[in-house]
Amino acid sequence: MEKQWKKSLDDGSYTVRTCGWSPPGDHPVGCGMILTVKEGRLIKVEGDPEHPITNGRLCVRCLTLPEYTHHPQRVIYPMKRLGAKGENKWQRISWDEAWDTIVDKINYFKENHGAESIVVFGGTGREACLYYYPLGFASIGTPNVCYPQSGWSCYGPRCAITDYILGAGYPEIDFAGHFEDRYNHPGWKAPEYLMLWGKEPLKSNPDGFFGHSVIDMMKLGTKIIMVDPRINWLATRAEHVLQLRPGSDTALALGLLHVIIKEDLYDHDFVENWCYGWDEFVERVMEYPPEKVSEITWVPAEKIYEVARVFAKAKPASLGWGLAVDQNPNGVQLGHALLAMIAITGNLDVPGGVTIGPPASLMGKWRVESRSNLSEELWNKRIGAEQWPAVSTALATTHPDETLNTLETGKPYKLRMGWFNSSNFITPTNSAQPDRWYRALQSLEFSVVQDTFMTPTAMAFADIFLPLPTFAEHDGVVLTHYGRNAVFAGAMNKALTVGETKSDLEVCFELGKRLNPKAWPWDNVSDFFTEQLKPDTGFGFEELREKGLYQPGYTYKKHEKGLLRFDGEPGFNTVTGMVELCSTLFESWGDDALPYHEEPPYSPYSTPELAKEYPLTLTTGARKYTSFHSEHRQLKTLREIDPNPEMEIHPETAAGLGIIEGDWVVIENMFGKARMVAHLTEAIHPKVVHATHGWWFPEKEAAEPSLFGVWESNINTLMPHQHNGKLGFGDTFKSILCKVYREA
Repeated sequence: MEKQWKKSLDDGSYTVRTCGWSPPGDHPVGCGMILTVKEGRLIKVEGDPEHPITNGRLCVRCLTLPEYTHHPQRVIYPMKRLGAKGENKWQRISWDEAWDTIVDKINYFKENHGAESIVVFGGTGREACLYYYPLGFASIGTPNVCYPQSGWSCYGPRCAITDYILGAGYPEIDFAGHFEDRYNHPGWKAPEYLMLWGKEPLKSNPDGFFGHSVIDMMKLGTKIIMVDPRINWLATRAEHVLQLRPGSDTALALGLLHVIIKEDLYDHDFVENWCYGWDEFVERVMEYPPEKVSEITWVPAEKIYEVARVFAKAKPASLGWGLAVDQNPNGVQLGHALLAMIAITGNLDVPGGVTIGPPASLMGKWRVESRSNLSEELWNKRIGAEQWPAVSTALATTHPDETLNTLETGKPYKLRMGWFNSSNFITPTNSAQPDRWYRALQSLEFSVVQDTFMTPTAMAFADIFLPLPTFAEHDGVVLTHYGRNAVFAGAMNKALTVGETKSDLEVCFELGKRLNPKAWPWDNVSDFFTEQLKPDTGFGFEELREKGLYQPGYTYKKHEKGLLRFDGEPGFNTVTGMVELCSTLFESWGDDALPYHEEPPYSPYSTPELAKEYPLTLTTGARKYTSFHSEHRQLKTLREIDPNPEMEIHPETAAGLGIIEGDWVVIENMFGKARMVAHLTEAIHPKVVHATHGWWFPEKEAAEPSLFGVWESNINTLMPHQHNGKLGFGDTFKSILCKVYREA
């Protein structure tokens, strides 16, 4: 990439090369762009054709960044609440006043009730994922950092499963992202087949995987296998589609494994040398012949045979697992089965297969290690850690469901202060039963919210509002997979200043220097990033600015070279040193050591009587190009594309209910209800409906009880609290019963 990252133009404007992350929200794909600034305003966003991953391609969210950055409703100064919470009465204050108030409150709660009385809530996908842990551990000094989605149902379960089964960082499709010459790298191969399981990466671009790499690989000959309850755009271009019943995923995975093993299509060398528990695993898989699995999943048995054969015979093949693995009480078993499928077909850590990284590196490692600022006594007070060791061993957070229980009961101790870091979670982004969370959070005595706009969560709870910059307004580093598989690192270069915003890292710095200065020895963010980068890359932040993007290269078959284990021996960093087809840890925590199918808590088969009243299966959360969870709802350009919350329903089902295209309908079950606009499509099963998430209405009344209309279309009110799997992961976001009727 061109060395000069900032250029002056003849008309008085200038351009800045950067890699995007957030806010506004997005996953750490680091999309390359050129920002043009004139007279203090961002006036243009263009894709950077030199960026080796995105090659100048941008989604509509990046293209509307000027509209977001300079939106009249955006909060760009610190504010304090006047009057009662929810009254929408605010006063602008200085950062010094904000810090004085916050520091006094933190010290008061720590001295009188213990540091554990403070809880930091974090959101999903945003850059803050790297910083809300150290905000809690190293700045505030609390052990309670909480991702509040029931069952930790986003990314964390997949990371934990991988840690326990492979002893490695996040497994990702090998899209040649590690290499500067990308698809021309002599050691890389295009996958013959790519299986996408509950994942539509063109819209989600998840956790550092650039979704349009799928299109690139298709142009190179890769064929797609799509596993999803919905026929999405990629499915219409796929070679094979397995349109399964929501929540039946593990049965389908075991059915595919049955064929692969029974027909001797597996990699004997890998199984014999690198897998633990083969005989037990085979015995379990033989319980799931395709004919039985077809009855469970609604997928024809002949399709299960066909897909198992083509995937197993492909050399190489890759698999991308999506959020559907996490948002499922049976998701640990599903993840276990999918990792086993990758391994026994010989596609783990090979060119064109699935790459793996260390459990944590760069800032991902620093993020977790910041817990060393806490004493063991304090660390052991983390909510839910003792009850749910499978969660607490892999993830340095509280158990989310237990956190809600603690807020409601005051046991084992009362939570008194909350810090909401880039998380609007009473809007249906990452909580189940958000109305229950709302009532429970009323008990907090003092709360701080960091965000870019006044949200329902901020309106309801904030005493102090701290304004965040967009990625155009601060320096930073984009790190794919939060350090668990660092495909590349990109430079976020500040282009302009808007108001008095401070980044997540700047907030950590300024608060940390007041409360725990020994944990924050750096003079500025550039020095911090340099210290993080140099050990692994040999250069600092200023050099990364000039490079634009750093791709480290990649070593395949690390298990053969002693590059996965801390002792340098060949093998995997697990208890047995092998891929654990039969898990030693799952069994020790009270679950089955082998994968198994278990029906969702509420389904036509597990609760047939309830299904008479609620005959449809509801799945939620498919991504849109126009929003990142609950963000972007203020933007006129994007609301013109997606003006309303939408429910997908099959035309035959709709006709039987007297519903036509565009009708406002109510989706209801035993836990709650939400109103949405009906969209009729044959791309969904007649017994299934899908609902979008993250909806609120910035144009509606801000004050209580409206809170921007947050309860009108809040699909997560239909999701129950703490319907987790046996190890504490997963919930019913992808599969629950409901009924649908026209709004009166």
